[in-house]
Amino acid sequence: MKVSYFPGCTLKTKAKQLDDYARSCAEVLGIKMEEIPNWQCCGGVFNTSSDEIATKLSAVRALSYAEKQGQPLISVCSACHNVLKQTNHAMQTDAVFASRVNHYITQPGQAAAQAYMGNTQVYHYLELLRDIIGFDRIRDAVKKPLTGKKIGAYYGCLMLRPSSTMKMDDAENPRIMEDFIRAIGAEPVIYAMRNECCGGYVTMEDPALSQKKSTAILRNAEANGADFLITACPLCKYNLDKNGNIPVVYFTELLARALGIVEA
Repeated sequence: MKVSYFPGCTLKTKAKQLDDYARSCAEVLGIKMEEIPNWQCCGGVFNTSSDEIATKLSAVRALSYAEKQGQPLISVCSACHNVLKQTNHAMQTDAVFASRVNHYITQPGQAAAQAYMGNTQVYHYLELLRDIIGFDRIRDAVKKPLTGKKIGAYYGCLMLRPSSTMKMDDAENPRIMEDFIRAIGAEPVIYAMRNECCGGYVTMEDPALSQKKSTAILRNAEANGADFLITACPLCKYNLDKNGNIPVVYFTELLARALGIVEA
């Protein structure tokens, strides 16, 4: 199966290895991730102002490209996924917004069929694992199960919220990452702060607050027996890495270990 892939800025630069893991794991599991040509930054955050068009055009172009390929659109970074999913939802539900966007992305004289109306299916990589590949199939593909490891899943803000739009999981009591942890042979650790904000978006403006939030999350996970955390957001990983005593691992790296692609 082929899917369109939006890597985003961080996974093409500072977190390049995490992008490599995602592609390699997908290939082992029978998925070909085809990077969208000439993609641009997603904008980093979804601006909720309805008259703000320009920063959403990159996301719409990516969504439109995937539709033309007849493929779902996959992202690995939770921040990118949030922007893509919310933009797609806006194109589906806000006719004025969609009309204004399409005036930007279509050329004069183009048929109405060239307009994008939000028809692309948008998946986070974790949803690809759960909904398209299936955790049972992943369990069967594991060569080096992480038996005995106690792992805390850190969801953060952007993967789950706003829940009415993201619709990945229960925003208050999610389980997709815990099910992923079980599929690779480890034991998930449930702790209270797994879907609290780490303070990543204020780390430059208020580093003390960011440190306070991240430290509280890491201590809570450690107190509940976690050997380490996994996350699906490069910004969260960076922020948590600076402020705790237990390791923080990106989930694609953990999957690559379990599938035998890289050494533990």
